[in-house]
Amino acid sequence: MSSAGQPQRRAVLTGGLLTTAALITGCASKSDGTSGGSRAEQTSAVGAAGAGAAAHATTNPNANARPESPWSAFARLMDGNKRWVDGTLQHPDRDPRRRDLVAQEQDPYGVILSCIDSRVPPELLFDTGLGDLFVMRTGGGVVGPVVIGSVEYGPLTSGTPLIVVLGHQRCGAVKAAYKAMKDGKTLPGNLQAISDALRPAYEETVKQKAKDPVDVMTRIHVKQTSADLRTNRDLAPLVEKGELAVVSAYYSLDTGRVEVLTGAPTH
Repeated sequence: MSSAGQPQRRAVLTGGLLTTAALITGCASKSDGTSGGSRAEQTSAVGAAGAGAAAHATTNPNANARPESPWSAFARLMDGNKRWVDGTLQHPDRDPRRRDLVAQEQDPYGVILSCIDSRVPPELLFDTGLGDLFVMRTGGGVVGPVVIGSVEYGPLTSGTPLIVVLGHQRCGAVKAAYKAMKDGKTLPGNLQAISDALRPAYEETVKQKAKDPVDVMTRIHVKQTSADLRTNRDLAPLVEKGELAVVSAYYSLDTGRVEVLTGAPTH
């Protein structure tokens, strides 16, 4: 992020938050950029991001430096996903040298909130490595106070410039919750808490009478979650300043491709 923005944010957070956060994880980071754009702009941005980052990597000797803006962080992620889809993986930041580099502190450029599904590991599908991402994974990608606090950690304490809320194809948690609510049943144990958290998405889904309601519900849920985070009391000021982008996205199990739904930074 800009040198002007960082001190101001850290000043706001003095008095214990940074100290407490450091004690919890022993971390540090930075930020900068913009978010938003129409659906058409977001769709075109996905292709441009991958191509732009690839070209940048071939001409800039500092291409592996930490992205400092929402756009550059987004481009880095989408370029990694393109490699995942194409089978041209680079496996960056995954060797003993990188391990030693981040042993004392970390500086992730992205926050990923995704599902626990074993087929959707963010570090792999974005071809990233150690110290690149803060990752939160819950059933169906649902949130609560602790999860939201974990998502906020990077942007608020160390300037991480990008949050991605990632849903995926054939989500078992969403399917179970949809069926339970449709049939008026309760899920066993604490699985019901997941279903309860997904109710707003379910209620919006039934209005649409979709052929594949589970898929529609998944997409609605990640869009609702990202919208809530984008307007979050503490994150919204960063979004308004262009220092943070909150993106909703959908991962295809069939193709490996990440489709951006809302919030892609445009520059």
